[in-house]
Amino acid sequence: MKWYEVKEQAAGHKRLMLLWYIYKIAGRKPVQFIVFFVTLFAFLGAPKIRKCSQKFQKIVSGNGSLLQAFRHFLNYAYTLIDTMEMYTDRFGVKNIYFADEKDKQILFNDFNRRKGVCFLCSHLGNTNAMRVFFKSGTEIDWIKVNIFLEVNQCKIFKNFLSKIAPDDPINVYPVEDIDLTTSIDIKDKLDKGEIIFIAGDRISAHNADAVFSSDFLGHRANFPIGAFRFSLIMDVPVYLIVCIREKDGKYAIHLKKFEFSAGRKERLAELQNQYIKFLEDLTKKYPLQFYHFYDFFCDKIDL
Repeated sequence: MKWYEVKEQAAGHKRLMLLWYIYKIAGRKPVQFIVFFVTLFAFLGAPKIRKCSQKFQKIVSGNGSLLQAFRHFLNYAYTLIDTMEMYTDRFGVKNIYFADEKDKQILFNDFNRRKGVCFLCSHLGNTNAMRVFFKSGTEIDWIKVNIFLEVNQCKIFKNFLSKIAPDDPINVYPVEDIDLTTSIDIKDKLDKGEIIFIAGDRISAHNADAVFSSDFLGHRANFPIGAFRFSLIMDVPVYLIVCIREKDGKYAIHLKKFEFSAGRKERLAELQNQYIKFLEDLTKKYPLQFYHFYDFFCDKIDL
């Protein structure tokens, strides 16, 4: 089962809006209470997805129990509440920090030179935490953000944001529609100092052969080669990024700037290698925040 074959259990537009209205009226705790039971019913009603979670958790943490899989589901559900708060300015910038101040300074130096930046992100943690800095009154709140999403996610995401944050400046692009026109448009924006986020850990639903295979956590997995090529041809600084939710509810931003001087082919291979290692190291530390609920690996894995 691939990720695009997974039917969303609790992330439709109507469900998102209902949770948002409850949140506005009652606050976070009642929504968390509701989300717990919604997640429980979704967990019980999704045996294939549940088994995928168990398999992954067994590989990364050695614990493939039902309880561990449910915690995996629940962590994912709770990120929705965080995301709603992040997009409506209710998640203060004080709740987000950089794991390494040196990495932060390197990034801010690129921002302040009005260089566009490409962030290669993933479905580990919640990258939405990063966007809090771009509407927080900080020194970089002038930066405009562009995000690439799968087309169905793009539709749900944009509709939801238009309701809860109609003035949000973020532009969302369907990743399937990247063509010459899109590339020129994005390049123009990057030249003006804007930034882009593109995920490097999910293959395309419409071009499943555009992948490269790599060892990940001791098993073979496919990654979308297009995201890495696109990042390099934009000719701007490329950063690997993961935003992890800590136990105190705050988010730690983990960064790594890609730096490698060589030919195009060698740079592509090195970017892939650095991304895989970066993602693998953090996934081992935070297995419950790796939000893939399908057969992520190419080889057959039994519980």
